[in-house]
Amino acid sequence: MTAQNKEELLDVSKKEFEKLKRLISTVNSPSALIKDDEDTSIKDVVAHRAHWIDLFLGWYFDGLAGKPVFFPAEGYKWHELKRYNANLRAQQSELGWDEALESLQESYGKLTRLIESCSNEELYGSPMKGANNNWKPGRWAEAAGPSHFRSAAKYIRSRLKSV
Repeated sequence: MTAQNKEELLDVSKKEFEKLKRLISTVNSPSALIKDDEDTSIKDVVAHRAHWIDLFLGWYFDGLAGKPVFFPAEGYKWHELKRYNANLRAQQSELGWDEALESLQESYGKLTRLIESCSNEELYGSPMKGANNNWKPGRWAEAAGPSHFRSAAKYIRSRLKSV
């Protein structure tokens, strides 16, 4: 069930982030860097989640500023996510495990600060500016944060069983 207000959004964000943090604390650097059959590692997934929080924050602030908002990113359409993610992995290829963890922590902090700074009305009162759909900022924040934390945890648990 999706969060319906600021308090629920903060609660689910903290809950899912803490679960993910506990799980990744069990992963050592060598294990985090092992690629799967699709050329993706645990490190890649963690860095990806940090990146998508930053993407959301960019969308949110660009929309508020009246700037064009590119979904998912400039030069990409939603159906091109596989290509976007492959390019992102290439860009983040030199990123180490500790850097990926730090990036995730920092992005989570930025997301939390944004949520805390917004009123319930700002998060759930109307669609996000520039998004060109009916999703409210709170729903976008949940997709970029807690939903992504859950999917990352699922991926990591699966990988840990297979390693």
